[in-house]
Formats: sequence, structure tokens, C-alpha cells
Amino acid sequence: MGLRSKRGAGRNHGSRLTAEQCDWPRSPAELPIGPRYRAGRYVRVLWLKVGGSRAVLVSARLAGRSFTVTCLGVMRRFLLLYATQQGQAKAIAEEICEQAVAHGFSADLHCISESNQYDLKTETAPLVVVISTTGTGDPPDTARKFVKEIQNKTLPVDFFAHLRYGLLGLGNSEYTYFCNGGKIIDKRFQELGAQRFYDTGHADDCVGLELVVEPWIAGLWPALREHFRQEQISGALPMASHASARTDLVKSELLHVESQVELLRLDDSGRKDPEVLKQNVVNSNQSSVSVEDLESSLSRSVSPLSQASLNVPALPPEYLQVQLQEPLGQESQASVISADPVFQVPISKAVRLTTNDAIKTTLLVELDISKTDFSYQPGDAFSVICPNSDSEVQSLLQRLQLEDKREHCVLLKVKADTKKKGAALPQHIPARCSLQFIFTWCLEIRAIPKKAFLRALVDYTSDSGEKRRLQELCSKQGAADYNRFVRDACACLLDLLLTFPSCQPPLSLLLEHLPKLQPRPYSCASSSLFHPGKLHFVFNIVEFLSAATAEVVRKGVCTGWLASLVASVLQPDTYESHEDSKQVLAPKISICPRTTNAFHLPNDPSIPIIMVGPGTGIAPFIGFLQHREKLQEQHPDGNFGAMWLFFGCRHKDRDYLFRKELRYFLKHGILTHLKVSFSRDAAVGEEEAPAKYVQDNIQLHGKQVARILLHENGCIYMCGDAKNMAKDVNDALVEIISKEVGGDKLEAMKTLATLKEEKRYLQDIWS
Repeated sequence: MGLRSKRGAGRNHGSRLTAEQCDWPRSPAELPIGPRYRAGRYVRVLWLKVGGSRAVLVSARLAGRSFTVTCLGVMRRFLLLYATQQGQAKAIAEEICEQAVAHGFSADLHCISESNQYDLKTETAPLVVVISTTGTGDPPDTARKFVKEIQNKTLPVDFFAHLRYGLLGLGNSEYTYFCNGGKIIDKRFQELGAQRFYDTGHADDCVGLELVVEPWIAGLWPALREHFRQEQISGALPMASHASARTDLVKSELLHVESQVELLRLDDSGRKDPEVLKQNVVNSNQSSVSVEDLESSLSRSVSPLSQASLNVPALPPEYLQVQLQEPLGQESQASVISADPVFQVPISKAVRLTTNDAIKTTLLVELDISKTDFSYQPGDAFSVICPNSDSEVQSLLQRLQLEDKREHCVLLKVKADTKKKGAALPQHIPARCSLQFIFTWCLEIRAIPKKAFLRALVDYTSDSGEKRRLQELCSKQGAADYNRFVRDACACLLDLLLTFPSCQPPLSLLLEHLPKLQPRPYSCASSSLFHPGKLHFVFNIVEFLSAATAEVVRKGVCTGWLASLVASVLQPDTYESHEDSKQVLAPKISICPRTTNAFHLPNDPSIPIIMVGPGTGIAPFIGFLQHREKLQEQHPDGNFGAMWLFFGCRHKDRDYLFRKELRYFLKHGILTHLKVSFSRDAAVGEEEAPAKYVQDNIQLHGKQVARILLHENGCIYMCGDAKNMAKDVNDALVEIISKEVGGDKLEAMKTLATLKEEKRYLQDIWS
């Protein structure tokens, strides 16, 4: 057992032994509590005693130079896999891994793409999966291969009959295919005979992942205990192979007692349970102005939060060692690491589609892809690899007092004594690149800081009031303030550093917590038949106020960069479809393809289609119409179905995108019906129906919409804002179908679900 009594005691949960009765260090000086031990004071620690093929979790109580030991039970191993796109699933999996030891378990943590590190065909331990969702319902890139393998139709129905699992899916309910990455794996596991030992969780980033994640993790431990209890009763307790168990226990032994910071406590009066950090009210010598008289903000709280005792998360273990090396002569420029092929292409044209007095500025950019192997079809999307703002990178380096070292080469190593299980170098940071390059091209400096990051910043903040506020924002009690002032306000690292001047985090901490700078996706707004060798896309220049300084206006990471890049070649606010304008090449940009999707025209051109695309959501439908025009030219006697377009904007004379082109398509019979709504204008003319939004226009033509979808085997496509438009259009479709078929709304919702299953209700939406 590794921990045994000379009298044979100590094998059962809760057994008490003295120092002389067990294989334990014989004096407190030998115990690994370091500076936390004080003679004459009472300390509780956790220790892992490893021996043979199992580990035992032990609790030790010390007083003076005597101590007793409690055997808490045998550690139980489970396999923990994560699939992440932007790092959230990984962070949650690491949190589960860190908590596991305190609950008597040992987690074998791997990215789901590391198939050489685990084998589900022979796995006997319970499996826990944390998986996010990307795009409009796809599994993350790291899970592509895994999903493809388990969806092999030749696999027998009992392929995973031996597997017991629990799954936590991450998603955003603003999207139709909520948590679909997890649902795909969950469904396929069930089809292959696997059984859940714990109910599947679906966390919603729209309202805050932690609302589901935290209780799901809390419920995981009793579910695992029950799983192992049932297997022990049945006599079929799975034992890991000797090799894997040995590796797992060695890893567990490295979890030194200091990694369980929140489970160590001095038995001082007024302290709560080990996992609760008791916090006092801010110092009484502060300003005479009552905190209650102030409004809460990112920098301060009000009662009752300001008076509350806080449950603060455990301190994430640090794991990176950073060395800055002066540049030695000319070094090769690092390149951005990408899992997909990257194409460098020049910008051949840029056009402003809105007037100067429009609320939003919309640009169309044309890329020359004629000298590349990049190919696409209407409805596809691609990603632009973009840098962070130069000014924001400069401000961040200045605030971190690293401006004079921006050209220094960054050398990274994993700390030899780290308590982080499975610690590894960040894969998105190239070896031996400059500090400037890392902050410009590798790190998402605009990322909303997670609570674990806020907790880590606490220990590098010297001002007591600022420290307290950071503790509140990452605490259970401060969840509402975190959502309001960090998450919903899209606060970033620079906002926090400007708000809390005494916070001085080391570079290593930022490299540990800032996620990879993600490429930005855009819909293709052209057809390669209509524009050979060209690729068009459309975007609004995003602008918003900083969470820390209301006077500072920030632009979108990618849209702001693109706008400045094309400023010298920008053409007037009329889009010309011909190619005779003088072309001035702007700098090249890097793009990469996105995974194939179903947002394409039907293979049968006779099928009628409905397109719903307000604002820049019209982009893919311009490609549809261009493609249809060329197909009709090639097949003048072909049978082509009706094409309906519901478009919406604010003002007819300011932001009616592609107005001339749409009227051209309508005049020549390519577009059968054009229904436009202006939310800020009074409806005028024959072309525009008296409707404010696209959903209003859809309801006005409900009979035709229902006929196309229910009786003519038609398809409906929706592109645009997920938060409001997509939901409102969906509600309108439910009402239309319910009215037309004479059923209730539940039946109408089922009908829409069937259309989605049949790939006849397709969405390309974003938040």
C-alpha cells in the first residue's frame, strides 16, 4: 500500500495512526510544509504516499513536534480529455485536474488530439471529456481527427461498450447548434455502446460558462466516487496496466503538498473551512467616503459584496520560466503557427459601401488569389490572420516596463519544480522570436481574462484595495460583478492593468494565461465563376469604448487593421463589378481556408431558396447570385428555382449595401423577389414593403415562405447577427409554420428542427 501500520492498521478510510505506526517522516522538519510550519501551531496538510500500483491520499495534523495521520483512501484514476479552440476547454480541464487530487482522484490529462497518449479501445478507467464548439456548430480543430475516426460507419455498435464517461460541452446559445461539438461526440459514444456515469453538461457562454461549469465540476466528484463504489461492489474494479499506473502515480507524487495551497490552513480563530479564504473589509483608514455611497465599477464594489467573506479560487500553479536574450545580429522573422495551410495574397481593390454619414462604415475588399491554390465556392468562409494593434502592444509593453526589451528574444522553458500537471510550452509561440512579435502576432491581448487569470494577478498586486477587488471579481460571491464589469464589458488585460496600477505581473504569467490570437473568419462575398482568381469579403469597421477609459475608442482587432491597411487604395462608396479600374496593390495579407460546411447552394438548381441577410449578412448571397447568373448563362434552357432575398439596413441612402447589383439581378430575373426593410426610414416606393426588420418582412410574406419550405422542398439560408436577428427570424418562422399548418408552436419548432436536420435550414451567424 505504501502507507502501512506496523500493527496492520491504516488501510481503511479514516484510520488514525501515530508517527511511529506508519511509513512517514519521523519529524515535522521532514514534512514538506516549508515556511508554513510554525512550532506550536496547528497545521493540516495533504500528502500523496505512492507505493506499488496505487496511491493513498493522506491527511496529517500537526501540533508542536507530534502529529497524527489519517488515511483518506486509495486514489482512483480517470482519463481526462479536452478539445479546445480558444483555450477555454483546456483551462476547465486543467481546473478539474487540479481539483482531482483533493477529492482522492488522479486525472490523466491529454488534449483529445494526442491520440498516441491514450487508447479508448482498451481504456478501463472512467473518461471525462471537456469540449468546446466552434463556427456554427463544429467541433474544435483539435477534435477533427477524433470525430472523423469515431464516425467511421464500419465500427460495431458495441465498440465502446466498455467505456463509462461524463461530458461537459461548451457553447453559446445565441447559435442554433448550441454545444454541438459536445453533442456530436456524446451522441456517437451512445451509438457505439458507451454509457454515462455522469449526466452531460452544456455550459452557455452567452450567460457565463461558470453558471454550469462550477456546479458540474462539483457534482463530478460524487459521481466518480459512486462509479468506483459500484464497480467495487460488482467485483469488476478496473485496474490500470502496470505501466500506465506507474506513470500516473509518479505524476501524482509530483503534486507536492504546496500545490494544494487552498487546503493548507493555520488553525487561527475566525478561519473557515480549508477551501474558503476568509477576506476582511477594506482597510478602515481609507477615505471617509462610504463605499456604499459609491456606484460599483471595475475598480470598486459596494455592499454587500464589499463586506462579504469570499470563496476565492485556488491559485493556478505557475509553470513557465522566461528568459529575455538580447538580439544577436540579424535573425529570421518568426512566422505565425497555423494548423491550416496559409496563403499570402495581395489586396487588389478596396471599396467603401456606405456613405460618410452612415452609422457604421462597411468596406468590401478584393483579394487576388490567382497565383495560389486557394479555392472556394459561394457560401464558404475563410480566415484572416491579423495582428494586434501596434498602439495597444506599445501601451502594454510600456505598462509592463518592457518597452526597452521589445526586440529581445524570448526563451521559454517549463519550470522543473512546477506543480502544474502536464505542463508544456505554449504551442502558439514560435521558438526564439522577439517579445514584440509575440505580443503582436501570437497572443490574444484583447481576450476577456478568466477568473483563474484574475486570481493569479492578485498575488502581484501590492495595494490592499486593488487586491481585494481582484479577489472579489474572481470569487464565487463576485460572479455578478465579474459578468458585468469584465465579461459583458469585454475588459482585457490592458484595461485591468490601467485600472489596478499596483498590479505588476511577470511576463511568464501573461504567457501562461493569454490565449492564442485567433484568425478572424469572414464569409466569401463572390463567386469564382463571376470573378476568376478573385475573392471578395465584406466587413463593418467595429468600434467601441474601452472598459477602463471611456474616452478611448478601440477598433476591432482585424477590422481596424484592415481599414488602415487599405486606406491608401480605398475607392468611393459605389461598388463596380467590372475590372477596368486602376489597381494599386496594397500589402499582402495571410489567409487560410476554414473547414467545409453545408452553407452552399443546392446541388439541384431547380430547388427554390430563401435568403435572409441584413447588413453585412448579405455577403454570401452576393456570391450566390453571381454564381446563379453564370450558371444561367451556361445553361439558358435550364430549370432554375426561385430566389428570394430578405435584406435590411438602417437607411436607404446611407447603408443599402450592393443596391445597384441587387436591382440588376432583380431586373434580369436572377433574383426573383427582393424584399428590403429600413429600420430608420419610412417605407417608400414599390420595392420596399412597410416593414422595419427582415423578420417583419418574412411574416408579411408568410404564405409564400411556408409554401416554399413545406410544399416545394425549398431551402432557407440565414446570415448575420446571432444575438438578435437570428432569434427573431427563427421566432417568425415558428409563427408562420404554426399558422399555416394549424398546429401549435411546439409542432412548428419540430418542423424547423427537421429542416435543419435535412440541411434545408442553414445558418452562417456570429455574435
